[in-house]
Amino acid sequence: MAELAEQAILDFYTYPPVGGDDWRYIYQTAQVRVLEMQMLSPATFLDMANAESFEAAADLLTASEYALPPGLARSRQALAEMENILRLRRSAVRELFSDFMTRPAEPGRSRIDEPVVELFRTRDDFANLRLAVRRTVSETEKPLGTDYSTDGNVPPELFEQLFAEESEPDRPVFPDYVQQAVEQAILAYYQNKDIRRIDYAIDKFQAEYNLNKAHELESIFLLGLFRIQIDLTNIRTMLRLKFTESEQRNVFLEGGFIGLERFRHGLDLGYEALGPLFFVTPYYRVVEAGANYLASNKSFLKAEQQCDEFLTGFLKSTIQITVGPQPIIAFLLMKENEIRKVRLILTAKKNHLDTKLILDRIS
Repeated sequence: MAELAEQAILDFYTYPPVGGDDWRYIYQTAQVRVLEMQMLSPATFLDMANAESFEAAADLLTASEYALPPGLARSRQALAEMENILRLRRSAVRELFSDFMTRPAEPGRSRIDEPVVELFRTRDDFANLRLAVRRTVSETEKPLGTDYSTDGNVPPELFEQLFAEESEPDRPVFPDYVQQAVEQAILAYYQNKDIRRIDYAIDKFQAEYNLNKAHELESIFLLGLFRIQIDLTNIRTMLRLKFTESEQRNVFLEGGFIGLERFRHGLDLGYEALGPLFFVTPYYRVVEAGANYLASNKSFLKAEQQCDEFLTGFLKSTIQITVGPQPIIAFLLMKENEIRKVRLILTAKKNHLDTKLILDRIS
């Protein structure tokens, strides 16, 4: 824990340290290294993006775990079937992650890192919470459906009872982080009844929650991961506020490596000055490429692509770890990103989007 406390704000050039080895994970790390070699290559994604049609792009996945049943690629149900496959693959990799992280190091020994698994499941709890709060304040009658994730700590159907009276006997007991996030989101919304405030409040609470958990777990890797995610979220927020000419200044997340004044200052500069503003930070390329593309194309595609690329670079830096939980966490996040890219490309192909736009987003 002392190492965490002594770490300077920016004591690295590109990526923060990932911590040391943990030999309890020797077998899990070896299995993850094998699974990493089976992931789709950058060349496969480029071939899919350059494919002449949805069917041709889907055919490139024939030898992978994302393969459609024979002949289905040319049917009307192809995209829906692919979405089902991707959803199943995401659930499978999350179950595998849970198994790797909690498997006893030796037979008869206690499980290893259940709190880490629970922490990553809260991502889905917070996502479900956003939907539940938004539907409640907007009085939407939309029924529970596939937009609620089943991979969180809290069963999705319980979120429908989130706003039941405390005295109701059937009201479920929610974890403290859910209850606290709800209170902050509702309070933020009713200040001016701006539904966007719900997302800002939950994002802020989730960022604080993640950082606190990283400190509790004494994980240098998780602390670096969550601080990078905060910085990347703030970069996206800065670009969106500039593009919409918003007057908002207090929606940036605290706790990242970059001070909030730099983002606020960026709101007062032209797009061409944003890159130099971040020149002394690890995010120079992310901001420079994202801002220039936004200025010339009125699109956030390159900013999203650069953010994904930076985070993936950090996750790949876990290659320096011989054994430990870091490669296992990194594999989960990279695999989830792979699933999102497959969905993005195939959806774009099905809707006949220009190939250049797809390439700008993925490479």
